[in-house]
Amino acid sequence: MEIQEGDSEIIPFSFENKAKKIKQEPCYLTYTNERTHEIIRENLSRSPMYSGEIEGTGPRYCPSIEDKVVRFSDKPRHQIFIEPMGIDTEEMYVQGMSSSLPEDVQIAMYRTIAGMENVEFTRPAYAIEYDAINPTQLKLSLELKSIEGMFFAGQINGTSGYEEAAVNASLKLEGKEPVILHRSDAYIGVLIDDIVTKGTNEPYRMMTSRAEYRLLLRQDNADLRLTPIGHEVGLISEKRYKKFLKKRENIKKEIERIKNTNIKPTNEINKILEAKGTSTINNGIKMSEILKRTEITYQDLETIDKERPKLTKAEQEQVEIQIKYEGYINLQETAIEKFKKLENKVIPADFEYKALKGISLEAIQKLDKFKPVSVGQASRISGISPADISVLLIYLEQFKKTKK
Repeated sequence: MEIQEGDSEIIPFSFENKAKKIKQEPCYLTYTNERTHEIIRENLSRSPMYSGEIEGTGPRYCPSIEDKVVRFSDKPRHQIFIEPMGIDTEEMYVQGMSSSLPEDVQIAMYRTIAGMENVEFTRPAYAIEYDAINPTQLKLSLELKSIEGMFFAGQINGTSGYEEAAVNASLKLEGKEPVILHRSDAYIGVLIDDIVTKGTNEPYRMMTSRAEYRLLLRQDNADLRLTPIGHEVGLISEKRYKKFLKKRENIKKEIERIKNTNIKPTNEINKILEAKGTSTINNGIKMSEILKRTEITYQDLETIDKERPKLTKAEQEQVEIQIKYEGYINLQETAIEKFKKLENKVIPADFEYKALKGISLEAIQKLDKFKPVSVGQASRISGISPADISVLLIYLEQFKKTKK
């Protein structure tokens, strides 16, 4: 098998934790072969997913090994990753061979793979079929539209588990407004908006490509995006929030300082720039313009910046990212402002869609079925055209005037 080493730098999942030196166990890469595929094809009739015993749609991006062999019959092999289950165990997890075949078939096909000729099972692979509701019955808070106070989360909605339903159930008990994370706030906002607005007829998986504003939805700025919301609903302690505010202020001040600091064209500075493979300067230039160069990092500025403050690694990273990608970030923020204008145009719960004129019957039926909470959400319903939204906006203005 081919050894696959772990990350050299361990990045903690939470900003609250410091990086630790952890003993790394490697993973291993191996492949199926024609004999493996032959055993699978010979036993397809014993697979519940092929015999019809299981009727549900499997996850599109995680096909079983039977699926791979049948659907990609032109492929002579499929890669398999062998992953240690822990540091203190000899048990390995097989990634890439999910299956519903009987255990005797699984053992036979595993033993055809290089490096697994003498494999023993602690437990076989198995297939799961879940029941799920139609998630278009839910509000963006994950509360059921038809039963007040009933919230749904995770696999019952046709996707993965999450905590937002629990948070909103708790807020409901306290008589407070729910937390609604928009598509521009977080990936979970994209996920919830997608399943509630469009539904899903197969297991929904969150992928970065589903998010329009993924340039801003980065792992490095998750705390900057979401900590204030968490603090507002009582999930973030005062101690943690004060620490966050200090970090945010440090980043803001340093960005301002770099943007307002001039660098003069001295021999010393030009030598440093030459050594980094970037062009020299003949006139005074803002330090931020130097940092925007591909070859220059925030660390590189240390040799020419005598007044730089002491920042944490995470703070330095934010300063560099926000300055280097400022143009792209500004473009995305402008797009978000336009998006929020439609999101902020709330559709009253008692709005009568059937009274709309100059709009397609399909659009009326879908709007009446989904009952979107905003014009933005209405625009994302499949079958609703920009022309339909224009008519809806006119009627909304008339509706508000009538109410007044």
